[in-house]
Amino acid sequence: MGLIADTPTCLRRSTNCVLQPLPILAQPQQLPFRPLEYWKPPKAVRHIRSKSSFASALQNKETKSSTPVQLTFSGSNDSVPGPEYDPDLKDRTLGTISEMAGKNEFSTNIHLRGPPPGYDGTSSPAWYNASHWGKKVWAFVAAGIAIVIIIVVVVAVEVSKNNKYPDYTQLTYSLADTYSGSTFFDNFDYFTGYDPSAGFVHYVDSDVAAQYNLTYAANSSAILRVDTSVNSSSVPNASTGRFSVRITSKKQYGLNNLFIFDVKHTPIGCGTWPALWLSDPANWPTNGEIDIMEAVNVVSSAQNQMTLHTSTGCSMDVKRKETGSQLTTSCVNSTDNNAGCGVDAGTSTFGTAFNNNGGGMMAMELRSAGIRMWQFGRSSIPSDISSGSPDPSTWGEATADFPNTDCNIDNHFRNQSIIANIDLCGSWAGTQSIYSETCSGTCEDQVANNNTAFTNAYWEFGTFSVYSAAT
Repeated sequence: MGLIADTPTCLRRSTNCVLQPLPILAQPQQLPFRPLEYWKPPKAVRHIRSKSSFASALQNKETKSSTPVQLTFSGSNDSVPGPEYDPDLKDRTLGTISEMAGKNEFSTNIHLRGPPPGYDGTSSPAWYNASHWGKKVWAFVAAGIAIVIIIVVVVAVEVSKNNKYPDYTQLTYSLADTYSGSTFFDNFDYFTGYDPSAGFVHYVDSDVAAQYNLTYAANSSAILRVDTSVNSSSVPNASTGRFSVRITSKKQYGLNNLFIFDVKHTPIGCGTWPALWLSDPANWPTNGEIDIMEAVNVVSSAQNQMTLHTSTGCSMDVKRKETGSQLTTSCVNSTDNNAGCGVDAGTSTFGTAFNNNGGGMMAMELRSAGIRMWQFGRSSIPSDISSGSPDPSTWGEATADFPNTDCNIDNHFRNQSIIANIDLCGSWAGTQSIYSETCSGTCEDQVANNNTAFTNAYWEFGTFSVYSAAT
């Protein structure tokens, strides 16, 4: 069993010490619950009191006598060193006593509240405080500002372009040239070379055209047609293509001109690709192409297509004022398989219905502000056209409008000749997917072996008039 000293003297290992046996303790009773296996101290609590900090107590202690206080046990003159008694500690709470007891060199760096160590009691600078930004941050900010400026400028330019529209001021036109009557074809050259559109056709000169009756003119009209006499047993036959005609005006035109075309009949037939247009064939597409009337494989009524073809740098994705339906916006020949920027003129503007109504009048104005085309039915021709004093400013919106907003008309359209032709098959009409939309079989078989199918494949023109504005 253990022993216990009977006096405080034994604490100093005295020889006179008498040891008494320890009392026997009763066995602990079985508890009805499981005791805590460990004790976890409570979280430190900072007490806001005038004298509750350890630093304050320590300061007071240092101001007192530096002589150590001796702790004396009762009944003995001996003493042991002990902590100095501080009367200010008598009202301390458990929290502050614990705080003092745990005060050491390491614990002085523990912060219960406020900023983390290393900031000397100050918070980190706000992100928007530019005085603390480094070079990288400034670089990112500058780049961001530049991007925003670019976006704003681009949006402003696009909005401005979308709202921009040329000023089609009134021009005074006077008659410059007339193509009419029995001398109609005297003003044209006959094209006889290889078809640039890869057509299944033989374009003939004026002599062959007269021999086969492919072109002829009277006082009121001029006819241009496809040959219908040659069949599969003829010598020569049409096994390599059928005879047709393509004429080009000897005179070329530039800006500030107004063209009026009286069209009485448009060609009809599977395999046909008729067109009334202007271009500079020797410098295509540099000097541009203007299609006033064009369609393919027409078997009844169809829609006339008005189109521009150019070199790079001409688009119609801009504000336009027209009654027709926009088909495509890029006029550049290298895009969309050279579809050009076309406009659908509407129903009954080509083919049977147009012909049965006596045809109509086509007008095209070529000027720096833009190119505009109108299609008037026979019963709705403006009186100023009939009187020979045309004024486009009175005609209302054009059927097709090609403004100069994103296309420099002066640069893209020069030395324009009037051209009329009837191509056969070729890169548009002869494409099987296009041909099959209205016709059966193949285009070349139709052209080579079915001569009677081209009875209505002809143009009939009245008078072509060209008016010029004073510059």
